[in-house]
Amino acid sequence: MLMENWTTWPAREALSRVGVPLRRQVMGWVVRLALLGLVLWGVLRDGVLHGWGFAALAVGFAVCIVGFRVYYATTLAQRLWPSLGVLVVLYAVGAGSELAGVRTPAFVLWGGCAIIGMERLPMLAGLVASVVGMGSYALVAPDEPLVTALTAVGLPVMGYALRLDEEARGAGFRLLAQERAARRAEAESAALAERARIAREIHDVLAHSLSAQMVHLEAARLLIERGEDRQRILERVVAARSMAREGLAETRQALSALRGEMSRVEEFLRESAASEGARLEVAGERRDLPAEAGLAVRRVAQEALTNVRKHAPGARVEMRFTYLEREVELWIRDGGGRAKSGDLGASGAGYGLLGMRERAELLGGTLEAGPAGPEQEGFVVHLRVPA
Repeated sequence: MLMENWTTWPAREALSRVGVPLRRQVMGWVVRLALLGLVLWGVLRDGVLHGWGFAALAVGFAVCIVGFRVYYATTLAQRLWPSLGVLVVLYAVGAGSELAGVRTPAFVLWGGCAIIGMERLPMLAGLVASVVGMGSYALVAPDEPLVTALTAVGLPVMGYALRLDEEARGAGFRLLAQERAARRAEAESAALAERARIAREIHDVLAHSLSAQMVHLEAARLLIERGEDRQRILERVVAARSMAREGLAETRQALSALRGEMSRVEEFLRESAASEGARLEVAGERRDLPAEAGLAVRRVAQEALTNVRKHAPGARVEMRFTYLEREVELWIRDGGGRAKSGDLGASGAGYGLLGMRERAELLGGTLEAGPAGPEQEGFVVHLRVPA
Protein backbone atom coordinates (compact mmCIF):
# COMPACT_ATOMS: atom_id res chain seq x y z
CA MET A 1 0.00 0.00 0.00
CA LEU A 2 2.85 2.40 0.84
CA MET A 3 4.57 1.73 -2.49
CA GLU A 4 1.29 2.27 -4.29
CA ASN A 5 1.00 5.71 -2.71
CA TRP A 6 4.44 6.62 -4.06
CA THR A 7 3.60 5.53 -7.62
CA THR A 8 0.00 6.81 -7.86
CA TRP A 9 -0.81 9.83 -9.97
CA PRO A 10 -2.81 12.72 -8.57
CA ALA A 11 -6.48 12.53 -9.53
CA ARG A 12 -7.39 13.86 -12.97
CA GLU A 13 -9.63 16.44 -11.30
CA ALA A 14 -6.55 17.74 -9.46
CA LEU A 15 -4.46 17.87 -12.64
CA SER A 16 -7.06 19.75 -14.64
CA ARG A 17 -7.75 23.46 -14.41
CA VAL A 18 -11.51 22.98 -14.27
CA GLY A 19 -12.99 24.77 -11.30
CA VAL A 20 -9.88 26.76 -10.45
CA PRO A 21 -11.12 30.11 -9.04
CA LEU A 22 -10.51 33.18 -11.16
CA ARG A 23 -8.39 34.86 -8.49
CA ARG A 24 -6.19 31.76 -8.39
CA GLN A 25 -5.75 31.90 -12.17
CA VAL A 26 -4.93 35.62 -12.03
CA MET A 27 -2.39 34.96 -9.27
CA GLY A 28 -0.79 32.24 -11.38
CA TRP A 29 -0.35 34.56 -14.33
CA VAL A 30 1.05 37.29 -12.07
CA VAL A 31 3.64 34.82 -10.78
CA ARG A 32 4.54 33.75 -14.33
CA LEU A 33 4.95 37.33 -15.47
CA ALA A 34 7.05 38.12 -12.39
CA LEU A 35 9.35 35.18 -13.17
CA LEU A 36 9.63 36.30 -16.76
CA GLY A 37 10.57 39.78 -15.60
CA LEU A 38 13.10 38.29 -13.18
CA VAL A 39 14.70 36.28 -15.98
CA LEU A 40 14.93 39.28 -18.31
CA TRP A 41 16.34 41.42 -15.54
CA GLY A 42 18.92 38.76 -14.71
CA VAL A 43 19.97 38.44 -18.34
CA LEU A 44 20.38 42.18 -18.72
CA ARG A 45 22.19 42.43 -15.40
CA ASP A 46 24.72 39.75 -16.34
CA GLY A 47 25.38 41.44 -19.67
CA VAL A 48 26.81 38.27 -21.23
CA LEU A 49 24.50 38.10 -24.28
CA HIS A 50 25.19 40.04 -27.44
CA GLY A 51 23.75 39.83 -30.96
CA TRP A 52 22.86 36.22 -31.69
CA GLY A 53 22.82 35.48 -27.98
CA PHE A 54 19.47 37.21 -27.66
CA ALA A 55 18.16 35.11 -30.56
CA ALA A 56 19.28 31.97 -28.73
CA LEU A 57 17.53 33.27 -25.61
CA ALA A 58 14.32 33.75 -27.61
CA VAL A 59 14.59 30.21 -28.98
CA GLY A 60 15.13 28.93 -25.45
CA PHE A 61 12.04 30.80 -24.27
CA ALA A 62 9.98 29.30 -27.10
CA VAL A 63 11.21 25.79 -26.28
CA CYS A 64 10.34 26.29 -22.61
CA ILE A 65 6.85 27.59 -23.37
CA VAL A 66 6.12 24.63 -25.67
CA GLY A 67 7.71 22.25 -23.18
CA PHE A 68 5.57 23.44 -20.26
CA ARG A 69 2.40 23.18 -22.35
CA VAL A 70 3.29 19.66 -23.47
CA TYR A 71 4.15 18.74 -19.89
CA TYR A 72 0.76 19.85 -18.61
CA ALA A 73 -0.95 17.86 -21.38
CA THR A 74 1.05 14.66 -20.78
CA THR A 75 0.60 14.82 -17.02
CA LEU A 76 -3.14 15.41 -17.46
CA ALA A 77 -3.18 12.25 -19.59
CA GLN A 78 -1.07 10.59 -16.84
CA ARG A 79 1.68 9.51 -19.24
CA LEU A 80 4.82 9.16 -17.14
CA TRP A 81 7.65 8.70 -19.65
CA PRO A 82 6.63 11.52 -22.03
CA SER A 83 6.30 13.80 -18.98
CA LEU A 84 9.76 12.88 -17.75
CA GLY A 85 11.13 13.37 -21.27
CA VAL A 86 9.79 16.92 -21.33
CA LEU A 87 11.44 17.63 -17.97
CA VAL A 88 14.74 16.31 -19.33
CA VAL A 89 14.49 18.75 -22.24
CA LEU A 90 13.75 21.64 -19.88
CA TYR A 91 16.63 20.68 -17.61
CA ALA A 92 18.89 20.55 -20.68
CA VAL A 93 17.80 24.06 -21.68
CA GLY A 94 18.67 25.21 -18.18
CA ALA A 95 22.05 23.50 -18.38
CA GLY A 96 22.73 25.21 -21.72
CA SER A 97 21.83 28.54 -20.21
CA GLU A 98 24.22 27.89 -17.32
CA LEU A 99 27.02 26.92 -19.70
CA ALA A 100 26.39 30.14 -21.65
CA GLY A 101 26.91 32.08 -18.45
CA VAL A 102 23.26 33.13 -18.11
CA ARG A 103 22.52 31.81 -14.65
CA THR A 104 19.18 33.43 -13.80
CA PRO A 105 17.16 31.59 -16.50
CA ALA A 106 18.83 28.33 -15.47
CA PHE A 107 17.98 28.78 -11.78
CA VAL A 108 14.39 29.79 -12.52
CA LEU A 109 13.95 26.87 -14.94
CA TRP A 110 15.40 24.27 -12.56
CA GLY A 111 13.35 25.58 -9.65
CA GLY A 112 10.17 25.66 -11.73
CA CYS A 113 10.73 22.08 -12.92
CA ALA A 114 11.28 20.93 -9.32
CA ILE A 115 7.98 22.55 -8.29
CA ILE A 116 5.85 21.17 -11.12
CA GLY A 117 7.51 17.77 -10.76
CA MET A 118 6.37 17.48 -7.16
CA GLU A 119 3.01 19.03 -8.04
CA ARG A 120 1.90 16.86 -10.98
CA LEU A 121 3.92 13.62 -11.10
CA PRO A 122 3.62 10.48 -8.97
CA MET A 123 5.44 11.09 -5.70
CA LEU A 124 8.46 8.92 -6.51
CA ALA A 125 8.96 10.43 -9.96
CA GLY A 126 8.31 13.93 -8.64
CA LEU A 127 10.89 13.45 -5.89
CA VAL A 128 13.48 12.28 -8.44
CA ALA A 129 12.72 15.27 -10.69
CA SER A 130 13.07 17.64 -7.72
CA VAL A 131 16.38 16.10 -6.66
CA VAL A 132 17.78 16.47 -10.18
CA GLY A 133 16.66 20.09 -10.49
CA MET A 134 17.67 21.23 -7.03
CA GLY A 135 20.89 19.20 -7.20
CA SER A 136 21.86 21.01 -10.40
CA TYR A 137 21.06 24.32 -8.72
CA ALA A 138 23.06 23.47 -5.61
CA LEU A 139 26.15 22.54 -7.65
CA VAL A 140 26.44 25.95 -9.31
CA ALA A 141 24.63 28.30 -6.93
CA PRO A 142 26.80 31.23 -5.81
CA ASP A 143 24.77 31.85 -2.65
CA GLU A 144 25.68 30.98 0.90
CA PRO A 145 25.28 27.25 1.72
CA LEU A 146 22.38 27.97 4.08
CA VAL A 147 20.50 29.97 1.45
CA THR A 148 21.19 27.30 -1.15
CA ALA A 149 19.99 24.55 1.19
CA LEU A 150 16.82 26.44 2.09
CA THR A 151 16.08 27.08 -1.58
CA ALA A 152 16.78 23.47 -2.56
CA VAL A 153 14.41 22.21 0.12
CA GLY A 154 11.82 25.00 0.00
CA LEU A 155 10.94 24.78 -3.68
CA PRO A 156 10.05 21.04 -3.63
CA VAL A 157 8.07 21.62 -0.43
CA MET A 158 6.23 24.41 -2.24
CA GLY A 159 5.45 22.00 -5.08
CA TYR A 160 4.19 19.42 -2.58
CA ALA A 161 1.96 22.03 -0.93
CA LEU A 162 0.47 22.88 -4.34
CA ARG A 163 -0.07 19.17 -4.90
CA LEU A 164 -2.00 18.81 -1.63
CA ASP A 165 -4.09 21.87 -2.42
CA GLU A 166 -5.02 20.61 -5.88
CA GLU A 167 -5.74 17.11 -4.59
CA ALA A 168 -8.12 18.65 -2.06
CA ARG A 169 -9.81 20.55 -4.89
CA GLY A 170 -9.99 17.33 -6.93
CA ALA A 171 -11.53 15.47 -3.99
CA GLY A 172 -14.13 18.22 -3.71
CA PHE A 173 -14.98 17.83 -7.40
CA ARG A 174 -15.27 14.05 -7.03
CA LEU A 175 -17.64 14.48 -4.09
CA LEU A 176 -19.63 17.00 -6.11
CA ALA A 177 -19.85 14.58 -9.03
CA GLN A 178 -20.97 11.80 -6.69
CA GLU A 179 -23.58 14.07 -5.16
CA ARG A 180 -24.89 15.01 -8.60
CA ALA A 181 -25.03 11.33 -9.56
CA ALA A 182 -26.89 10.57 -6.33
CA ARG A 183 -29.34 13.39 -7.05
CA ARG A 184 -29.92 12.08 -10.57
CA ALA A 185 -30.53 8.60 -9.18
CA GLU A 186 -32.87 10.04 -6.56
CA ALA A 187 -34.75 12.00 -9.22
CA GLU A 188 -35.06 8.88 -11.38
CA SER A 189 -36.27 6.90 -8.38
CA ALA A 190 -38.80 9.61 -7.55
CA ALA A 191 -40.00 9.61 -11.16
CA LEU A 192 -40.42 5.83 -11.08
CA ALA A 193 -42.26 6.06 -7.76
CA GLU A 194 -44.53 8.74 -9.20
CA ARG A 195 -45.24 6.58 -12.25
CA ALA A 196 -46.07 3.67 -9.94
CA ARG A 197 -48.38 5.93 -7.93
CA ILE A 198 -50.17 7.13 -11.05
CA ALA A 199 -50.45 3.52 -12.25
CA ARG A 200 -52.02 2.52 -8.92
CA GLU A 201 -54.53 5.36 -9.16
CA ILE A 202 -55.46 4.44 -12.72
CA HIS A 203 -55.85 0.79 -11.75
CA ASP A 204 -57.86 1.51 -8.62
CA VAL A 205 -60.27 3.82 -10.42
CA LEU A 206 -60.66 2.22 -13.83
CA ALA A 207 -60.42 -1.43 -12.81
CA HIS A 208 -63.19 -1.02 -10.24
CA SER A 209 -65.46 1.11 -12.40
CA LEU A 210 -64.99 -0.67 -15.73
CA SER A 211 -65.27 -4.16 -14.30
CA ALA A 212 -68.59 -3.24 -12.67
CA GLN A 213 -69.86 -1.72 -15.91
CA MET A 214 -68.83 -4.81 -17.83
CA VAL A 215 -70.83 -7.01 -15.45
CA HIS A 216 -74.00 -4.97 -15.91
CA LEU A 217 -73.59 -4.58 -19.68
CA GLU A 218 -72.92 -8.29 -20.11
CA ALA A 219 -76.06 -9.04 -18.08
CA ALA A 220 -78.01 -6.62 -20.27
CA ARG A 221 -76.72 -8.36 -23.40
CA LEU A 222 -77.79 -11.77 -22.10
CA LEU A 223 -81.23 -10.42 -21.21
CA ILE A 224 -81.62 -9.01 -24.72
CA GLU A 225 -80.59 -12.34 -26.28
CA ARG A 226 -83.12 -14.20 -24.10
CA GLY A 227 -85.87 -11.76 -24.97
CA GLU A 228 -86.42 -10.66 -21.37
CA ASP A 229 -88.71 -7.79 -20.57
CA ARG A 230 -87.57 -4.26 -21.14
CA GLN A 231 -87.65 -3.23 -17.50
CA ARG A 232 -84.96 -5.69 -16.42
CA ILE A 233 -82.74 -4.64 -19.32
CA LEU A 234 -83.24 -0.99 -18.43
CA GLU A 235 -82.25 -1.66 -14.82
CA ARG A 236 -78.94 -3.12 -15.96
CA VAL A 237 -78.23 -0.23 -18.32
CA VAL A 238 -79.08 2.31 -15.59
CA ALA A 239 -76.78 0.46 -13.18
CA ALA A 240 -73.95 0.56 -15.74
CA ARG A 241 -74.55 4.28 -16.26
CA SER A 242 -74.41 4.83 -12.50
CA MET A 243 -71.12 2.95 -12.35
CA ALA A 244 -69.76 5.11 -15.16
CA ARG A 245 -70.77 8.25 -13.28
CA GLU A 246 -69.11 6.99 -10.12
CA GLY A 247 -65.98 6.11 -12.08
CA LEU A 248 -65.82 9.60 -13.51
CA ALA A 249 -66.15 11.09 -10.04
CA GLU A 250 -63.41 8.81 -8.74
CA THR A 251 -61.16 9.78 -11.64
CA ARG A 252 -61.60 13.43 -10.75
CA GLN A 253 -60.76 12.64 -7.13
CA ALA A 254 -57.62 10.77 -8.21
CA LEU A 255 -56.53 13.69 -10.36
CA SER A 256 -57.08 16.02 -7.42
CA ALA A 257 -54.89 13.78 -5.28
CA LEU A 258 -52.18 13.69 -7.95
CA ARG A 259 -52.20 17.49 -7.92
CA GLY A 260 -51.69 17.40 -4.13
CA GLU A 261 -55.10 18.77 -3.22
CA MET A 262 -56.85 17.94 0.02
CA SER A 263 -59.44 15.20 -0.05
CA ARG A 264 -62.77 15.38 1.83
CA VAL A 265 -62.65 11.87 3.20
CA GLU A 266 -65.43 12.12 5.76
CA GLU A 267 -67.98 13.25 3.17
CA PHE A 268 -67.04 10.34 0.93
CA LEU A 269 -67.37 7.84 3.79
CA ARG A 270 -70.82 9.16 4.71
CA GLU A 271 -72.01 8.88 1.10
CA SER A 272 -70.55 5.37 0.80
CA ALA A 273 -72.12 4.27 4.08
CA ALA A 274 -75.50 5.67 3.06
CA SER A 275 -75.40 3.94 -0.34
CA GLU A 276 -74.52 0.59 1.24
CA GLY A 277 -76.83 0.87 4.24
CA ALA A 278 -73.83 0.76 6.59
CA ARG A 279 -73.50 2.40 9.99
CA LEU A 280 -70.69 5.00 10.17
CA GLU A 281 -69.16 6.38 13.34
CA VAL A 282 -66.67 9.27 13.24
CA ALA A 283 -64.51 10.07 16.29
CA GLY A 284 -61.70 12.47 17.09
CA GLU A 285 -60.98 16.09 16.24
CA ARG A 286 -61.80 16.67 12.59
CA ARG A 287 -59.11 18.10 10.31
CA ASP A 288 -58.09 18.16 6.66
CA LEU A 289 -55.97 15.23 5.53
CA PRO A 290 -53.04 15.12 3.13
CA ALA A 291 -54.09 14.00 -0.33
CA GLU A 292 -52.24 10.67 -0.19
CA ALA A 293 -53.65 9.70 3.22
CA GLY A 294 -57.15 10.74 2.23
CA LEU A 295 -56.97 8.80 -1.00
CA ALA A 296 -55.72 5.69 0.82
CA VAL A 297 -58.74 5.84 3.18
CA ARG A 298 -61.12 6.25 0.24
CA ARG A 299 -59.62 3.35 -1.70
CA VAL A 300 -59.63 0.97 1.26
CA ALA A 301 -63.24 1.86 2.10
CA GLN A 302 -64.24 1.39 -1.51
CA GLU A 303 -62.45 -1.94 -1.80
CA ALA A 304 -63.88 -3.23 1.49
CA LEU A 305 -67.46 -2.30 0.57
CA THR A 306 -67.03 -3.81 -2.89
CA ASN A 307 -65.87 -7.04 -1.29
CA VAL A 308 -68.93 -7.03 0.99
CA ARG A 309 -71.19 -6.78 -2.07
CA LYS A 310 -69.28 -9.62 -3.73
CA HIS A 311 -68.83 -12.04 -0.86
CA ALA A 312 -71.39 -11.12 1.82
CA PRO A 313 -74.35 -9.52 0.02
CA GLY A 314 -76.97 -8.21 2.39
CA ALA A 315 -74.68 -8.40 5.44
CA ARG A 316 -74.77 -5.51 7.90
CA VAL A 317 -71.67 -3.31 7.75
CA GLU A 318 -70.15 -1.26 10.52
CA MET A 319 -67.64 1.51 9.77
CA ARG A 320 -65.60 3.58 12.21
CA PHE A 321 -63.32 6.44 11.19
CA THR A 322 -61.10 7.96 13.90
CA TYR A 323 -58.86 11.01 13.88
CA LEU A 324 -55.84 10.18 16.06
CA GLU A 325 -53.04 12.54 17.07
CA ARG A 326 -50.80 11.88 14.08
CA GLU A 327 -52.76 9.20 12.26
CA VAL A 328 -56.20 8.34 11.02
CA GLU A 329 -57.82 4.94 11.50
CA LEU A 330 -60.49 3.23 9.42
CA TRP A 331 -62.22 0.10 10.73
CA ILE A 332 -64.79 -1.81 8.65
CA ARG A 333 -66.56 -5.04 9.61
CA ASP A 334 -69.30 -6.92 7.84
CA GLY A 335 -71.76 -9.21 9.56
CA GLY A 336 -70.64 -12.47 8.00
CA GLY A 337 -71.41 -14.70 5.07
CA ARG A 338 -67.89 -15.01 3.67
CA ALA A 339 -65.27 -17.73 3.92
CA LYS A 340 -63.44 -17.80 7.23
CA SER A 341 -59.82 -17.93 6.26
CA GLY A 342 -56.78 -15.86 7.01
CA ASP A 343 -55.79 -16.07 3.38
CA LEU A 344 -57.01 -13.05 1.49
CA GLY A 345 -57.00 -14.98 -1.71
CA ALA A 346 -59.47 -17.45 -0.26
CA SER A 347 -61.94 -14.69 0.33
CA GLY A 348 -61.73 -13.57 -3.25
CA ALA A 349 -60.53 -10.15 -2.14
CA GLY A 350 -56.84 -10.87 -2.06
CA TYR A 351 -55.59 -8.84 -4.98
CA GLY A 352 -57.45 -5.63 -4.13
CA LEU A 353 -56.65 -5.71 -0.43
CA LEU A 354 -53.02 -6.59 -1.07
CA GLY A 355 -52.84 -3.52 -3.29
CA MET A 356 -54.35 -1.46 -0.49
CA ARG A 357 -51.83 -2.91 1.95
CA GLU A 358 -49.01 -1.87 -0.37
CA ARG A 359 -50.47 1.64 -0.57
CA ALA A 360 -50.65 1.87 3.23
CA GLU A 361 -47.08 0.63 3.71
CA LEU A 362 -45.76 3.16 1.19
CA LEU A 363 -47.31 5.88 3.37
CA GLY A 364 -45.77 4.41 6.52
CA GLY A 365 -49.06 2.89 7.70
CA THR A 366 -50.55 -0.58 8.14
CA LEU A 367 -53.48 -2.52 6.76
CA GLU A 368 -54.86 -5.66 8.41
CA ALA A 369 -57.63 -7.75 6.87
CA GLY A 370 -59.07 -11.06 8.00
CA PRO A 371 -61.82 -12.84 9.92
CA ALA A 372 -63.30 -10.85 12.81
CA GLY A 373 -62.37 -13.38 15.48
CA PRO A 374 -63.09 -16.83 16.87
CA GLU A 375 -66.36 -15.75 18.53
CA GLN A 376 -67.42 -13.12 15.99
CA GLU A 377 -68.79 -13.33 12.51
CA GLY A 378 -67.69 -11.45 9.49
CA PHE A 379 -64.57 -9.96 8.02
CA VAL A 380 -62.61 -6.96 9.33
CA VAL A 381 -60.47 -4.43 7.46
CA HIS A 382 -58.35 -2.17 9.68
CA LEU A 383 -56.30 0.70 8.21
CA ARG A 384 -53.96 3.15 9.96
CA VAL A 385 -51.99 5.77 8.04
CA PRO A 386 -50.03 8.86 9.14
CA ALA A 387 -51.95 12.08 8.59
